[in-house]
Amino acid sequence: MIKRAQRRADPNRAQGIGASLPRKEDERFMHGRGEYVPNIRMVGMLDVAFVRSPIAHGHIVGIEKPDGFEGAIFTLSDLDGVQPIVANSGLPGFKPSQQPVLASGKVRQVGEPIAMCVAASRAAAEDIAAQVFVDFEELPAVVDMIDARRDDAPLVHEAWGDNVFLETLVDAKADVDLEAIRRDAPIRVHRRLRTARQSMAPMEGRGVVAHWDRRLAQLIVHTSAQMPHITRTGLAGCLGLDEGQVRVIAPDVGGGFGYKGILLPEEVCCGWLAMHLERPVRWIEDRREQLTANANCREHDYDITAYASRDGRLLAVDCEAHVDSGAYSSYPFSACLEAAQIGSILPGPYKMDRYRCRTWSVATNKPPILPYRGVARTGVCYAIETVMDGVALAAGIEPHEVRLRNLVEPHEMPYDNITSKHFDSGDYPQAVRRAIAAIDLPSVRARQARGEPDGRRIGFGMAIFCEQGAHGTSVYHGWGIPMVPGREPAVLRLTPDGILEVRAGVHSHGQSMETTLAQIAHEVLGIDTDRVRIVLGDTGVTPYSTGTWGSRSIVMAGGAVGRAAKELQARLIKIGAWLLQDRVDEVRWEAGAVVGKDARRTLEEIARTWYLAPQLLPPDVDPRGLEVSTAYQAQRDSGTFSYACHAVVVAVDTALGQTEILDYAIVEDGGVLINPMVVDGQVFGGVAQGIGTALYEAMPYSEDGQPLASTLADYLLPGATEVPAIRIEHMETPAPYTEFGQKGIGESGAIGPPAAIANAVNDALRGLGVRIDQLPVTPKAIIAALAAKRQATDAATGVLA
Repeated sequence: MIKRAQRRADPNRAQGIGASLPRKEDERFMHGRGEYVPNIRMVGMLDVAFVRSPIAHGHIVGIEKPDGFEGAIFTLSDLDGVQPIVANSGLPGFKPSQQPVLASGKVRQVGEPIAMCVAASRAAAEDIAAQVFVDFEELPAVVDMIDARRDDAPLVHEAWGDNVFLETLVDAKADVDLEAIRRDAPIRVHRRLRTARQSMAPMEGRGVVAHWDRRLAQLIVHTSAQMPHITRTGLAGCLGLDEGQVRVIAPDVGGGFGYKGILLPEEVCCGWLAMHLERPVRWIEDRREQLTANANCREHDYDITAYASRDGRLLAVDCEAHVDSGAYSSYPFSACLEAAQIGSILPGPYKMDRYRCRTWSVATNKPPILPYRGVARTGVCYAIETVMDGVALAAGIEPHEVRLRNLVEPHEMPYDNITSKHFDSGDYPQAVRRAIAAIDLPSVRARQARGEPDGRRIGFGMAIFCEQGAHGTSVYHGWGIPMVPGREPAVLRLTPDGILEVRAGVHSHGQSMETTLAQIAHEVLGIDTDRVRIVLGDTGVTPYSTGTWGSRSIVMAGGAVGRAAKELQARLIKIGAWLLQDRVDEVRWEAGAVVGKDARRTLEEIARTWYLAPQLLPPDVDPRGLEVSTAYQAQRDSGTFSYACHAVVVAVDTALGQTEILDYAIVEDGGVLINPMVVDGQVFGGVAQGIGTALYEAMPYSEDGQPLASTLADYLLPGATEVPAIRIEHMETPAPYTEFGQKGIGESGAIGPPAAIANAVNDALRGLGVRIDQLPVTPKAIIAALAAKRQATDAATGVLA
């Protein structure tokens, strides 16, 4: 394990790997020079508003356009040649859906766009939209994913005959008799768990500015996107253009979290409109559209049973899981990413003899489910960690003890778990021990025993999990995802004045890529990070990449930049040796210069020679010059496995149902940390989102499919006062297969809090005989559970209410 204190003490690493270097991008952000899609202004630009469905399910009988607005209102019949959005899973049995960019014939969710209206301002476009009349024949809506599987359920897609996108089964160690384990296991823990549908809430919503460049015959789309090249591929396919005719530019992005990683119907519509009108057009999503129509996620249902020996050792886990996938399969991740992951990642870092998991991706009359930060892992962690607390209770041991008895041990690394996940490195038990020490569990138990003066009940909870990041080709192909990542590209080029340009296909929407990629370049070349220019987000000038998602960027793009920098360094050494009149084996690279026997040539001097004094170059100089293009893949493409243990103490007010987080400690292992300050920021932000999942955030729906939290007054998000002072300890176990030992860690903070907090609340309520098996754990849920327990007790004792 690397000791970061030693690395920080090394003055030669003040800007390189391991340095908490202040963010390069903050210079413009803190001075108001960020450039977001809504900031973009073009001469003659028009604004777009959409007519959206007010019902969840129904046939469109007719659309009446008001008189006097010819050329300002467009329906699907006007969009000649535009194809629907299609994202088909490669897994057998998947039922495809076609998502029209404007609904025609039928609507399948509230908020589905039906018509596009354009005017000189957004207000004027909305006024036009308000005058469009759509005649519906309303149909019964299917809102609950379990009800959607009933034989008499309304059908979202009639041609299917049911409402299941895909059913999957993972049946590991099938030669071990599961029935015998069921019959003989001393401990059996069963839970039926539910996670709420959420709505992602990045500070900046989606937005599009599109225009047609007549000279280049090219559609230029400025959009708030995590994956510009994938967006370009999707746009080109829907609009019938070759990809060279589409340029996607993603400027600064105000938060992504997965929502900015999909192709939206609005992007396709605006692209077509810009070509049709040959004028710039703009659509900026408002918060109501974002909450109700476009950005839903997370809704899972688990029927899970664990079997264990008397001392708490896992024997088997058997699970049936449903995921509410909404009405359509979203491009490029499909409707089945969550469920396909559940089956493979549910066991996590635990050892067991037998495992089975069946999943269903279910269609309902709600917006498509999208891959929110942590994707399936947040729900999976909640499911398995809740069950592990149940095993501990049945075995009569502390929650951390049951984890220690079942976790993979450090001497077993690398380790292939029961679903063949290849854990690359780490010491999971040590993370548990350190987290328990940090939270001071004996003191917590003593406090519980004393009781609180104000009558609140204290609870302790924990969760340990692994985060598979930087997934490679084999993983995503195995999950059937239509977008399969390959080798990650990077282009490095020295300019005549010695500036290093780094062009990468990933994008940054809060991950500080401009800083950390510059640190990697410094690590190899010794160039000052202020002289490194990072170019991201523009398909016209960056190499093709699947973009930023799945905690992959610093592993994949960082690896590519490191490899390219090493190749560039070799070319610089050869030229520098020639200029010094030394042999290559007589010089060395040091602090951004080639150092010979008696003199040195800096990177800047070599760059000037290449561009401005080529007569001084060696005759056998590499003709590729000072520009390097490479594509990187880790030694194994199964991904990196960072991990963390979250430990939390809460106080529950049983009169009001309110939960206060008193203490929160995290022990995290993200491999070699490129910038520890950036990692801490990522973890802090993720924990805030996880607290929202645990205690606040829910997008409820009425029986007829109406979203009931259409504003931030109804959709509760945690604020500064709801996020405690989180303490983070880092373990840095290098990844054995990546360029610098780094692991993906961007989603980790969001994965652990729901499980840890829910376990803590249940620990606090255990003495009252109450358990909450749903997220979020709201005051209403706590009060209802306590009331139900009292009612049941009164009924059993014959006491009249």
